[in-house]
Amino acid sequence: MLNTIVFSPPVAFIIVFLVIFILFILCSRNAFRRKGQSSGAKKAYACGEDFKGHFIQPDYSQFFPFAFFFTILHVVALIVATVPAETVEIFAIAVVYVVAAIIGLLILLKK
Repeated sequence: MLNTIVFSPPVAFIIVFLVIFILFILCSRNAFRRKGQSSGAKKAYACGEDFKGHFIQPDYSQFFPFAFFFTILHVVALIVATVPAETVEIFAIAVVYVVAAIIGLLILLKK
């Protein structure tokens, strides 16, 4: 009876939470703390150079086609791997899905 109570999700969560909280308290007492805050503690660090406040804008234009390609292929692989071949109707739907994915990839890679 005690095992079923201890291993129930709410009780297990409370036990793990208490253990982690106690570890947090014990470790925070040993943590390194400075006596005062330095003047540059809240400044941004830019590889040793002064940061003037302008932000770098990364270019994701080449990333998104690859991300979509990766996602589409993995979803198609998941669909094909989990479709039972015995059921003709579901297998036909999977074939239509694969054909639609191929057309989508051709449109994506047309650029």
